Amino acid sequence: MRQLIAAFKISADGRIEGSEGYADWVDGWSDDYGLTAQVDACVLGGRMYPGYEQYWTQIQNHPDEVHPQSGSVPTASEVEWAKTMTALPHYVVSKSLTSTEWPDTKFLRGLDDVEALKHEEGKDIYLMGGARITAAAVDAGLVDELRLIVYPLIAGEGTTLFATSTQRRPLELRSSERWPDGRLSLVYRVARA
Repeated sequence: MRQLIAAFKISADGRIEGSEGYADWVDGWSDDYGLTAQVDACVLGGRMYPGYEQYWTQIQNHPDEVHPQSGSVPTASEVEWAKTMTALPHYVVSKSLTSTEWPDTKFLRGLDDVEALKHEEGKDIYLMGGARITAAAVDAGLVDELRLIVYPLIAGEGTTLFATSTQRRPLELRSSERWPDGRLSLVYRVARA
């Protein structure tokens, strides 16, 4: 069975977004998790998907221009990641969304569909977020691994990764690495209930 791997860049106080609705402490959104070769599908929540599609489409279409969402020119690794994203099928968990601009995007109507996707043939699946779908998938026992890049700051207000989780879930640390800029890369195996 395929693994469902959730990966996030978070502040030390567990925020994935600041008070303005985005993680302004993150310099780039490329694959710092080492997932590119391991996955062949992405799952996102319906609240996150429209902004995600807009963000990466802008980079695909205008890689040398200042991005309106980030306020900076995309990094070379973001441009490369945008090309990778185009090639991967995306699955959006939403009861209300029905259309998308990206060609290989399908809609899943609930977590049962995510579980069924795990049973299909293929590589592992990257659960990109947002916070609610990730917390729900962890609570349902669907997430196998959690990869975090922890930034050395307290964000204060904003969206906490597991604010909506309802169940305690033990984690087993598989690897940790301290990066020169003070960030920590952590990989956890998520225990079954």
